[in-house]
Amino acid sequence: MPIRVLLVVAVLAVTACETRDPTQPLTPEPPRPTPKRIDTTFLAQYAATNKFTLGRPTSFKVSRDGALVYFLRSTARSFSRDLYVYDVVAKTERVIATAAQLLSGGTENLSAEEKARRERMRSTARGIATFELAKDGKRLLIPLSGKLYVVDATSGQAKELIDAGGYANDPSLSPLGDKVACVRNGDLYVIDIATNQQTRLTTTASETISNGLPEFVAQEEMDRFRGYWWSPDGKSMVYQETDTRGMDRSYIADPSKPDHPPQSWPYPRPGRANASVRAGIVDIRGGATRWINWDSGVFPYLVSVTWDDGAPLLIAVQNRAQTDLKLYEVEQGRGATRELLTENDDAWVNIAQSVPRFYDKGRKLLWISEESGAPVLEARETSGAMLKELTKAALGLHELVSVDEAAGHVYVLASDDATDKRLFRVPLDGGDATAVAATRGKESAAFTEGAPVFVHSQTLEDGSARDVVRKLDGSEVGVIASVAEQPPLMPKLELTRVAEHDLNAVIVRPRDFAAGTKYPVIVHVYAGPHNRIVDRVPRSYFLDQWIADNGFVVVAIDNRGTPGRGRVFERVIKKDLITVALADQVAGLQALVKKYPELDGSRVGIYGWSFGGYASAHAVMQRPDIYKAGVAGAPVTEWRDYDTHYTERYMGLPDENPEGYAATSVLTYADKLERPLLVVHGTADDNVYFAHSLKLANLLFRAGKPFELLPLLNFTHMVPEPEVTTRLYEKVVDFFQRSL
Repeated sequence: MPIRVLLVVAVLAVTACETRDPTQPLTPEPPRPTPKRIDTTFLAQYAATNKFTLGRPTSFKVSRDGALVYFLRSTARSFSRDLYVYDVVAKTERVIATAAQLLSGGTENLSAEEKARRERMRSTARGIATFELAKDGKRLLIPLSGKLYVVDATSGQAKELIDAGGYANDPSLSPLGDKVACVRNGDLYVIDIATNQQTRLTTTASETISNGLPEFVAQEEMDRFRGYWWSPDGKSMVYQETDTRGMDRSYIADPSKPDHPPQSWPYPRPGRANASVRAGIVDIRGGATRWINWDSGVFPYLVSVTWDDGAPLLIAVQNRAQTDLKLYEVEQGRGATRELLTENDDAWVNIAQSVPRFYDKGRKLLWISEESGAPVLEARETSGAMLKELTKAALGLHELVSVDEAAGHVYVLASDDATDKRLFRVPLDGGDATAVAATRGKESAAFTEGAPVFVHSQTLEDGSARDVVRKLDGSEVGVIASVAEQPPLMPKLELTRVAEHDLNAVIVRPRDFAAGTKYPVIVHVYAGPHNRIVDRVPRSYFLDQWIADNGFVVVAIDNRGTPGRGRVFERVIKKDLITVALADQVAGLQALVKKYPELDGSRVGIYGWSFGGYASAHAVMQRPDIYKAGVAGAPVTEWRDYDTHYTERYMGLPDENPEGYAATSVLTYADKLERPLLVVHGTADDNVYFAHSLKLANLLFRAGKPFELLPLLNFTHMVPEPEVTTRLYEKVVDFFQRSL
């Protein structure tokens, strides 16, 4: 350093000393917590119990008379479920069937289609992962390892059905409970239970065609997991034919086994070919298919099929831009269609799979519309004509759950403050919605049409979780037992609203929090559409509490673009998935730092998975002045490489929005990276392919930017294995301790 610079520095230092009032004491810097040794005891328990959910009952089916409730449950540290029945009157339970009994000790195997289906459903269940109860309550259908078992609902005696023709995918009982349908090797079959005779209903015309299975985007983005539907009388079916000819193909190899050929999947990339879908009606005795006629060139997406007893067959379809959704009535004999109603939105139309629903002996239907600015439940004529709105926009409607015509009301799930999801009762003739329970939290419910009881599942703001059997008036008649491990701690939350747009935010402090101490901040982010991360349920924040206990304060913010706050709040992100989201995240964080002095705004890290990983990567690249380190888990780095139905809904077609695609790509900013970045990705991810992170790593390397890449060998978009979950988040905390 030149002497003149040293002199200037010395003069400035002396001047500073001379100008300070010596009578005033120095203001000490707030103490900073000492980085802790990472203790993974709690994390290991959290991972081994799958977030303390293993052992909790699930998949409830109520008998028509309300006397019995069937459900699945595993032990506290197993993903393998068995089938139980709860006696509502006696308040006792017993085992009906176990995977070990049905397979006689054999090994469970899953087909590629079943693995993909469970991945789309984010299901980690093994053993008896699903089952069906016949409408008359006399028998149960249990699919297991590609085999089909029909089980007497009272005695538990099991009968294995014929397995000729290959693995039985997505089986279902007929409305009368006397037959079972399934898909084998891309074709639809029906099996008569009494005779164990199987009838093949379709014949695939080529290797690119399958029948009876939903295409990738239907499962991943539309929440439609079925590709065939029984007629109410059980004599015919509607099924989907899917042709993937012309689609791009993606390949997933096992890097640890270079001698094994990769798996290949058709994958619909933005602006490229989608699967070609049509639907037809076929008699279960076989014969020619009567194809349903609609303009699939304009409306290529088959959204839903509804065929209720005493009501016409309906299909809902959507245009590729997802700005129009049409509901058609189908004339079964000729396959002709008649338009009942249209939903239109200049940005996009959200799909509501819980509607349409018929009532009043098929003379009226229920529909969910956002034309008023938020989702509302509507009563309509079967012609599509409006009768009345049954809910108000402020209720924050999620879905229709059940219709109780005898009592004159419906049940819905809704969020009246966007931090919970509760069960409400709504009068069919109009009136205010009433919460079934006074408590707040996250709820769901299982009803059977005509049954006098239902199961009300609650995860509440006091940290409790239970599954209650209730009468239709809401009174409690029993509780189905959980054998899940009780967590040794319960996260402590503080909810608040911040910044210009009144954003919901949550704060999780360390349990040994010391007032007056400045803590580094970790932002847990998702930031993407159709998902919220801020809620009032402590059980949502076990991982965040563990991270906080390692010397941080963890915060989360729901920016504009997330659901539950009305149309304008949600759709402001059209054609640009990051600019508004990141601006809101920054504004929310700065407001929190200003409001809470314990938050050290000079030491902020950010982490997230999937869209949250995408947001984390953008944050450290675009705003290094705010975010000093980031962890990007399974990030979408280039929207041209993600699927059509999701990407085009928000971004439009690539050729119509090239500037938007470039501006929202993480790859665009790779050469701007100044802060530590850890990228984590499963090598077998068939949702956000590993190529996203490899492309980012390549550009960062070429730009001379230091970063860390952690590939998770043969993991998909989910990471359920306890050991890997433990080591992953141990590494995340170590990364933030080193970086902040």
